[in-house]
Amino acid sequence: LTLVCSIPLGFLGSHVSLGKSKPAKFIYNIYLVVMRGTPLILQVLFMYFGLNLAGIHIGRFESALLSFVLNYTAYFSEIFRGGIQSINRGQYEAASVLGLSRGLTMRKIVIPQVFKIVLPSLGNEVINLVKDTALVSIIALGDLLKIAYSASMREANIMPLVAAAVFYLAINAIVSLVLKKIEKRMNYYRI
Repeated sequence: LTLVCSIPLGFLGSHVSLGKSKPAKFIYNIYLVVMRGTPLILQVLFMYFGLNLAGIHIGRFESALLSFVLNYTAYFSEIFRGGIQSINRGQYEAASVLGLSRGLTMRKIVIPQVFKIVLPSLGNEVINLVKDTALVSIIALGDLLKIAYSASMREANIMPLVAAAVFYLAINAIVSLVLKKIEKRMNYYRI
């Protein structure tokens, strides 16, 4: 759910960062500084405890999801911003000469190139997301690490933690393989 929400929001946020509205850019830059400058675990705690103390009652799962989406949106936004800025101005000028609208230029020319450029960085963030899921245990949400830790303490044995490590490694290995296959398929301009 974090990826489904934060990737499109990050793409939209990159356009705010690159936009012409100074007030929108100023507000968005404050958001980026806060989200990227504070630990995700603190954001999870604030979303759950802080909002509940302020009278905004939100469940554990919802607060964890909201904090993850807000955090990862900031990172994805900067990744997409860098990708968009890496596209040569000549691409936009050529599209203009061909009579393509700004929207069509983005959809048909810029976005495919940006996606190819930012895919490795997006992959790194996806792997971080898999590992960051362990942070939700701080607000008593059950996750793999919390269950493994409880089993390890109950049994006085480290093997449940080893099993959790193997599980995290397996998930991230699968994610890495899928991302490499996507990168290989998108590498159609290389000789």
